[in-house]
Amino acid sequence: MQDILQIVVQAFLRMKKVKLNPSCVFVHQNVSDVTAGEKNEEGRRRLQETLDKMTKLAAKDEVYDAGCFSDVIKFDVQNDVKYFAHLWEGNPPMAPPNPNYCENIQEIKITINTHASKSHGIMLKNLKDRIKDLWEALLNERFVFSFRNSLEISVYRKLETKYSKWSWSLRSAMMETENKLHNKIENEAIHEVEETDLQRELKKTSEEVEKSMSEFFEKDTDADILIQWKTSFKIKIKEIQENIVRETKRKLNEILQQRDLKKMIDAQRINHENTLYEKSKELALKLKDKTNDEETLKKVFDLFWEESVDKIIRDTPVIKDTDIMRDVKEILSDIYENAPLGERKMKMKMKMKMKGIFRVNSYADYVQLKKTSGSTGSFTNAYRSAEDTFVHSLSKEEETQIRSFVTDVEQQTDKMIQSFNISKMGYNISYIQQLTGYIKRRVTEHEEGAVNYEFKKKFFMDLVLSIFKRAKKMITDQHRLFREAKFDKKKREEYYSIFQKYCHGATSAAIFGEIICQKLKEPIEQSVYKKTARDLTDEMRSNCESLNGNRSNLEKHILKTLAEEEDFDKYMNYINNPKDHFKSFIKHQVSRYITDKFFVNVLPKMKENIKLLQQEIMKAAHESTEHVQVNSGDIGLWLKSFTQQLSDVLIFSEKDLSGLKHDDVDDFNLLEDVIRQELPAVMSDISSRFDNRTLLVNLDYKFRPDEFLIDHFCQCCWVQCPFCGATCTNTIENHDGDHSVPFHRVRGINGKHYRSTKNLCADICTNLVASDQYFYTPDVRFPYRDYRRAGGVYADWSITSDISELPYWKWFVCRFKKDLKKNYSKTFKVSGKIPDEWRKYSKQDAIQSLDK
Repeated sequence: MQDILQIVVQAFLRMKKVKLNPSCVFVHQNVSDVTAGEKNEEGRRRLQETLDKMTKLAAKDEVYDAGCFSDVIKFDVQNDVKYFAHLWEGNPPMAPPNPNYCENIQEIKITINTHASKSHGIMLKNLKDRIKDLWEALLNERFVFSFRNSLEISVYRKLETKYSKWSWSLRSAMMETENKLHNKIENEAIHEVEETDLQRELKKTSEEVEKSMSEFFEKDTDADILIQWKTSFKIKIKEIQENIVRETKRKLNEILQQRDLKKMIDAQRINHENTLYEKSKELALKLKDKTNDEETLKKVFDLFWEESVDKIIRDTPVIKDTDIMRDVKEILSDIYENAPLGERKMKMKMKMKMKGIFRVNSYADYVQLKKTSGSTGSFTNAYRSAEDTFVHSLSKEEETQIRSFVTDVEQQTDKMIQSFNISKMGYNISYIQQLTGYIKRRVTEHEEGAVNYEFKKKFFMDLVLSIFKRAKKMITDQHRLFREAKFDKKKREEYYSIFQKYCHGATSAAIFGEIICQKLKEPIEQSVYKKTARDLTDEMRSNCESLNGNRSNLEKHILKTLAEEEDFDKYMNYINNPKDHFKSFIKHQVSRYITDKFFVNVLPKMKENIKLLQQEIMKAAHESTEHVQVNSGDIGLWLKSFTQQLSDVLIFSEKDLSGLKHDDVDDFNLLEDVIRQELPAVMSDISSRFDNRTLLVNLDYKFRPDEFLIDHFCQCCWVQCPFCGATCTNTIENHDGDHSVPFHRVRGINGKHYRSTKNLCADICTNLVASDQYFYTPDVRFPYRDYRRAGGVYADWSITSDISELPYWKWFVCRFKKDLKKNYSKTFKVSGKIPDEWRKYSKQDAIQSLDK
């Protein structure tokens, strides 16, 4: 009943042109006669609370000042709630009628007459006209027939926010597990990852989420409304958990596959380092008698260093420079080597001066109708080109669909390139083969989907060329870093410090302790960055205003930022490539948060994490010493115990010290003491390099906070309104029910224009669905009122005139009118003329309207 009344209240708030003075009386029969008085009094109180709450929600949506139900509909909870006795005294059929029932009828009759006598009233002959006015008002506000009342919408938004928190809990827990297993893989402590292992790691968090969900659905004040979504959301949480586990397994298996190649490169590096250590040790032992002459020691070491490094470089195979585009052409040539000669020549022209697939105005030249019998497709028209082949004009929806597809493929290949870790592994043509194979697979999958077109071969070729043109600099720069990786000045100073200690007669245990500390530097640094990134991600989910809610909240902040910056190109990116813009916005928010909060939050976190890591390392050293002494072990047992204890938190294993002669290390207490003395200096050196750029620059993309948040926010619904292009704001990908948005846009900003004209549309979907206007599919005309009858994408959307007065996009059209006209080579004239009242909205009005 309250749901129906909610709709009634909102309808009356809107239908201001219908001069009604509505009132209502509640009649109920739901408690026994014995307790009727007491229960009815409590019932009245609860009814009043419910009606007032529901009215405030409706009034908030309508920006109307109404604090209680009686502000909208005349109602007195004490006098307008009537109790009816049962019709029978006892059980029918033998029970006599209850005389109180007739009294109750008389009482309600008097109440209704009393209400009528106090109103201005209308004559019976006017009733027909009044009902007609009311009916027309209802037709103009068609939301009544497809409307989910404001209370239900509010509750669903609350559920979406909860869902965002539940899914983040699962992601956050899996991030910890992924990092731990990544360390173990690199340390060769594990050799395979199974989904059952990951599910077991996630079990505790999963049970906590399940418990939180049950409590929310059962104990929340709106539990009676929430119940309708309980099953579907439980399924969604289960699905997202399975997806998180599956994706984590994929990433960890990629690390396993790369480990063997990395192992060879690391082995070569470690061998060079160990050779230098051993040779510098031999040289130091020869120079013991000259320990007081530091200048001589320095000169001898410098000469030794130059000769040794030069020899290593001479013995190392020359790393060739890369020619990315040459390799791309070679692979494309292989793909088309069996094509007919004429086609092969055409394909291999490789139009390097082409505009680029990311910048073309239309993709019509890249597609053709699917070759299926009787297929008419959804192309608006076709014409013959100079080559006498059919070129089809795509609909706006298909253009947007292909553009989004191209952008997504480019972003995914970019991620794959980063995962290759070229700066440490070097470039290999096999990377191009992998990426080209991935792009080919994505193109095929897209064609096999629910589309009426297929791509010509040149689409794949131009897509590959365009992607690699963009990626060329990144791949080349990373490979240059790999080529230039050698024993730098900093490494030289570390070796000289060891050399000095050998010269001064330090014991093997003391030297080995210092070597361990030096070898721990890079693993410690990476561990601190990764731990800080995870901590910051959780913190931003709680404290960053744009990132602490659901998808709708994030979009609101994106629109505010766009309005504040007034950058037309950014607006166009948001309109044409919403997913890409979301990702860029999240990256910027994370970067700004780290910069703004660096000294307050970030640096203290990094220092706390490095302190905790120092404690872990010293604990491992102490327990390893005890373990060796109890078991009468040697340095090999000490190292095994030490590295195993740290395998969860550091990428550091026995192989990092392999090749170093340390058999003569037998004073484990001294070894532990040296590590305790040297480690603070190592930690201090790492801390000195912390600044607001270090975190993001030095982190592998897989562990960056912005990538964590992109994964969280962008795995949602990206379906766009078929009329205006607004993106569905549902937090859940493949969600149940219709697509919807809080507000739609002026259609002209998406390039929509009136049929057979160059006039951009100056209307909004929410107005059109309440009008008598029509829209056209390729073959049929449909009234906007009955847009669902057009089927396809139209049938999946719920478009109502809920917030048709939102000023945001009206301000945008007025502010960027000239830019829109230039961008689309069209104008706002005649039927597309911008209404004068739109010009009254200021930028501040537009921004403030987003909060409503």
